[in-house]
Amino acid sequence: MKSQRHFGFLLLYSLVYTCSAFYLPGLAPVSFCGDGTDSEDCQTTIQLFVNRLDSVESVLPYEYEMFDFCKDAKEMRPSENLGQVLFGERIESSPYKFKFKQDVKCKHVCTKNYKKGNQDDMIKLDFLKMGMQLNYQHHWIIDNMPVTWCYDVEDDQKYCNPGFPIGCLVTQDGRAKDACVINSEFNKKNTFYVFNHVDIKITYHSGESEGWRGARLVGATLEPRSIKHVDEKNLNCEVTNPVQVPVEFENDVAIVYSYSVTFVENNSIKWASRWDYILVSMPHTNIQWFSIMNSLVIVLFLSGMVAMIMLRTLHKDIARYNQVDQVDTVKFSPAKEKSPVLYEDAQEESGWKQVHGDVFRPPRKGMLLSVFLGQGTQIFIMTFITLFLACLGFLSPANRGALMTCAVVLWVLLGTPAGYVSARLYKTFGGENWKTNVLLTALLCPGIVFADFFLMNLILWVEGSSAAVPFGTLVAILALWFGISVPLTFVGAYFGFKKPAVEQPVRTNQIPRQIPEQSFFTKPIPGIVMGGILPFGCIFIQLFFILNSIWSHQMYYMFGFLFLVFIILLITCSEATVLLCYFHLCAEDYHWWWRSFLTSGFTAVYLFVYAVHYFFSKLQIIGAASTFLYFGYTLIMVLMFFLFTGTIGFFACFWFVNKIYSVVKVD
Repeated sequence: MKSQRHFGFLLLYSLVYTCSAFYLPGLAPVSFCGDGTDSEDCQTTIQLFVNRLDSVESVLPYEYEMFDFCKDAKEMRPSENLGQVLFGERIESSPYKFKFKQDVKCKHVCTKNYKKGNQDDMIKLDFLKMGMQLNYQHHWIIDNMPVTWCYDVEDDQKYCNPGFPIGCLVTQDGRAKDACVINSEFNKKNTFYVFNHVDIKITYHSGESEGWRGARLVGATLEPRSIKHVDEKNLNCEVTNPVQVPVEFENDVAIVYSYSVTFVENNSIKWASRWDYILVSMPHTNIQWFSIMNSLVIVLFLSGMVAMIMLRTLHKDIARYNQVDQVDTVKFSPAKEKSPVLYEDAQEESGWKQVHGDVFRPPRKGMLLSVFLGQGTQIFIMTFITLFLACLGFLSPANRGALMTCAVVLWVLLGTPAGYVSARLYKTFGGENWKTNVLLTALLCPGIVFADFFLMNLILWVEGSSAAVPFGTLVAILALWFGISVPLTFVGAYFGFKKPAVEQPVRTNQIPRQIPEQSFFTKPIPGIVMGGILPFGCIFIQLFFILNSIWSHQMYYMFGFLFLVFIILLITCSEATVLLCYFHLCAEDYHWWWRSFLTSGFTAVYLFVYAVHYFFSKLQIIGAASTFLYFGYTLIMVLMFFLFTGTIGFFACFWFVNKIYSVVKVD
């Protein structure tokens, strides 16, 4: 027994280690040479790309050009996939270009002048100040790697942030943003300090020792600085006098942007593991393991409860009932006066068999339930495949936008299972309006999500945010929906309605049985509320990291842990729903169809409550637009999670009820 436990633990550990440590880079390696000549297998010029700027204090990201930074004369944009567009990534070239192995010291990039009295200059400078006040951050990219700002944190650990701030503000009362602590010269009140200079360090791995030409970049870090350049033709980056921009636009302002770059060889870092120094600084591995252990304890507890019911209570009930059925077929003798008592005791002890004539009575609003289950099946399969591919490394952070692109494409292609499940269950419920069922399955839930998304997009358009999805992309999404997903849903529904209805193990009585008075814990609402607690307890730690990656702009890459939590969530939702379903059937309440869906689906309500708590306790988001966007996107996530968890609970309970009523003898 101990060897089996050790083997199971080793298997679990190896799965997590493999899924979280191994990943595919997402791009083929690019070799760089310092000989000054470009070729097909070796480049000399390193192009720095800039992405959108975002902030933890605002949900609204903005494009690089909105802040009036230095622009590239020959601006070009790399091709973006659907996921990048939906996430609002806007990557473009920059004037920062380097020659491989050629160090540069204090090079001028451009000068931005803001004249007092010029309305356009006042608007540009005010927007730049707003970015510093809300702590907006640059996101630069070299060779598909984020240029990181690494600094020391507590316990002598180094944290590498894939972004760096525009600047910082020291307020009238002397309070300053976190970015201001990097320079003791930032001490003047009511003043903005712009980071106009960066010291870039590029680390490369030479191929000479391994027999291939050139070198590959394995790291890119920078340190932002604020330097007041007096003469743009004779720059001096050794001075410590920072650029000061007063809150009030009283005089002309000139900001000179510059940079320095150095190249460092490091052959101990392999190209395939070049993201490690970024990802290792954000793992919280101990917390992840605590999350897994916490979830496993909940699963073991529920599994023990289910096993006790299955092996002891149900087994004895079924044995007694089958024995009673045999006793009823023989003639009672005076010596067997206790046989009817045995029958009465069995009937009193276990009330779940007494409702066998009503347990498969079709539910109210069966049309809506079948539609929800069809959509939930579609979301479940999409989530499972996406997480599995991410666990293998195909959807790593290096492959930008791949996660969202994969999820959208899978959802579009999985219309057939949604239509099939919805149609088959609707036919089982005795429904006849098959056209309405198919249309609702194809349009209801996706329509709610698209309407919410479109409303959020209107707000982003009005605010001029880079996260606003272009009109052409919206048309493409509608084309995928109506051109592929809807027809596939019709195909699935066609095969679902051609199949016979699911055969029930017992007949349904014509007259419904009266449900006795229920105790507080067996009433529908308390049972539903209690049902979502344990599944939420399995995911709330992992949920914290997911919300951090979405709203605090931290990279999430631990898909191995996430996949394990996903499997644990499936088991927990199933077992919790089966337990509560059994208790309600024993209380002779046979309305289990909707209750099984809502019991595990109520986990989404706890998810929403946690999102509200996260908003007020962890985020510093200000502004009506940002608040509206946060809750608008949260509602989309909650709806999808509700359909997903509700579907898991329903099918677990559906299997359980069919199983227990198929093994008892009913006249």
